[in-house]
Amino acid sequence: MTEAATDGRLTDAQLTELATLLPGADSVELKVTVPAIGARAAAASIGMDPLGAQVRQVFFFDTPALALNEAGVVVRARRIRGRPHDCVVKLRPVVPDDVPPEFRASPDLGVEIDAMPGGFVCSASMKRTLKGDKIADVAAGDRPIRKLFSKQQRAFFSAFGPRGFDLDDLSVLGPIFVLKLKDAPAGFSRKLVGEMWLYPDGSRIVELSTKCAPDEALDVAHEARSFFERHGLDLNDQQQTKTKTALEYFASELAATAPNETST
Repeated sequence: MTEAATDGRLTDAQLTELATLLPGADSVELKVTVPAIGARAAAASIGMDPLGAQVRQVFFFDTPALALNEAGVVVRARRIRGRPHDCVVKLRPVVPDDVPPEFRASPDLGVEIDAMPGGFVCSASMKRTLKGDKIADVAAGDRPIRKLFSKQQRAFFSAFGPRGFDLDDLSVLGPIFVLKLKDAPAGFSRKLVGEMWLYPDGSRIVELSTKCAPDEALDVAHEARSFFERHGLDLNDQQQTKTKTALEYFASELAATAPNETST
């Protein structure tokens, strides 16, 4: 993520960088995180009904020291109630033109810019829809991690993951329970997605987002900012990252439960 401006707006240098990335992206997702203490009031103000939320269970795969995260690689699987499950190997940050053609041409690869108040990051994600409940088998230790991922995803991981690690070397980090709600609130021209990530220690991260095409990103960003500000969201609040928070939580949990090594 690029360094945030103090007022939540992009600096001139950031806007210049963003302009070079947009033509190579497939989509832009505009995001804002809401302090948990104000999430209920924000949802009521916007008019999003939590009873329409979809339940998800998210697992990450990394080393106890988070070697993948340090290398800019995210490996994730999601169980989704009422829908096919999925998994992804994600690389960030990337420059779209630097993604090798053999991967860029794949219909399973998407390049997206995630923008939050004051910053943005461009990522490349190789996705796969899963049949059955293979994720539960992996989480239980009954199936190797690599079996979740397609041949192309494994090649993507081999090309960009940290050297010396295979998918089956990774630890299962999770799950995180997520409530996802999609709605079209009054006064906003697009669909708005709300996600509440529920961490095992009782903490929460609430995120509101909307997607658009790269050529309309600046106009949609302006509309979204005005909409959020009308509903009392402070876009100058420090933004939280769902994935980083989850990885750090479960890595610390692994460290706490690992057997102590004693010298003899």
